[in-house]
Amino acid sequence: MEAVKTSQVIVGVGHSPGVQRDHNEDALFTLTTILVSDTQTIPFGLYIVADGMGGHEHGEKASGVAVRAMARYVISKLLSPLIDLPPLSPEDPIQQVMQDGIQVAHRAIIRFAAGGGTTLTALLILGDQMTIAHVGDSRAYVLPPDREIQVLTRDHSLVRRLVELGQLTSAEASDHPQRNVLYRALGQGEPVDAEVITAPLPRGGFLLLCSDGLWGVIPDRTIMDIVFSSASPSQACQDLVTSANKAGGPDNIAVILLQLPE
Repeated sequence: MEAVKTSQVIVGVGHSPGVQRDHNEDALFTLTTILVSDTQTIPFGLYIVADGMGGHEHGEKASGVAVRAMARYVISKLLSPLIDLPPLSPEDPIQQVMQDGIQVAHRAIIRFAAGGGTTLTALLILGDQMTIAHVGDSRAYVLPPDREIQVLTRDHSLVRRLVELGQLTSAEASDHPQRNVLYRALGQGEPVDAEVITAPLPRGGFLLLCSDGLWGVIPDRTIMDIVFSSASPSQACQDLVTSANKAGGPDNIAVILLQLPE
């Protein structure tokens, strides 16, 4: 009997307080699974990066609460129906589930981590589609096989908004004293408006989620070179963290790297 071929995502993670911080306010979550039956093959993956703020304890609690709340909600709405008996279709569209998950995480911070705030970038893979829900300045990137790295999310930061308005250049924004000031974050004010993006899942290459402790410290070209030269996603993540720390490690670092099937 011929073996069934399945397309699997390979995942690596990296997490570090950095060099200049004595605690870590970044949190992350990964879940990769696949359902293969006699009638269908359904890849499912959920990946989340959150960068907490509000000082020690407040930031740590906010990011951890947000990651847990988002993961629990999306799993209950999308994964649980797939493995139910009989299998069920999701009650709500995927984009709505991801948007609602952001709101659930936002309210959870207000309840369980009052005074804290966090970014949150979540990537869902379901079948041959990916959906990203995003608030703040953590980022999602795609690194296709041609090695042209592309950021998929939009930073909800003051300096990025000034760049979009033509009042700052990208070079000026990179070392602006207010580059870490966000105008949109979870746990800070009501309501929160998430950016939600749905697209076909790329074939081959990589997807990368990270906090600004990575992308704000080492350039895109270095990220790209490390990812494509490493032996595995796990090794690439460790090398990315090492590179950011060698460059001064001014902030916490969280990174998730997905190697996509061809």
